[in-house]
Amino acid sequence: MPKMRTHSGTKKRFKVTGSGKIKRWRPGSSHLAPGKTQKRIRHLRKAQIVKTPDLKRISQQLDQIR
Repeated sequence: MPKMRTHSGTKKRFKVTGSGKIKRWRPGSSHLAPGKTQKRIRHLRKAQIVKTPDLKRISQQLDQIR
């Protein structure tokens, strides 16, 4: 029986914190910056904790690296 693999895209985009929560980064900061305000770009730098509806799906994809 083959092993279950961690989803490669998920492991690049999410990080598990020390307390077991899953952290994600904000989308939209990589290009087209001149059209965005400085305040908006500054807020996009901060990481967010994954919300409850998405938590189960993402943690299943990350399950192999925990």
